[in-house]
Amino acid sequence: MTIEKCINEFGVDDVIFEEGSTGRELFVVLDGTVDIAKIDGGNKTVIVSLGKGEFFGEMAVIDGSARSATAIAAAPATRVMRINHARFVYLVSQQPAFALMVMDALSKRLRASNAVTYRAAAAP
Repeated sequence: MTIEKCINEFGVDDVIFEEGSTGRELFVVLDGTVDIAKIDGGNKTVIVSLGKGEFFGEMAVIDGSARSATAIAAAPATRVMRINHARFVYLVSQQPAFALMVMDALSKRLRASNAVTYRAAAAP
């Protein structure tokens, strides 16, 4: 598959994937911004905004579970590259630095989530 076939462009508010959907792809932001959000009814809570060079969808590509949040393009002409499970496994096996980068991001995201959960639990 050529690299061009792995690149998609989205407009503002276009949904890249929805929470609860299945997927075995990781996405890398090439241009623009992607909001990772929780949507409850009509309420949208942005968890994080990601820009050029950042990635998302790594949990589903690793463990095959349902998406834990919704990914929404937040800027015009947002371009993302899809990396499917097979390509992800290949990159991890051939490029240890790539694997370390993903683990580093997962660790930081888990620490941030733990901090939010702790603050919420500690609030009176």
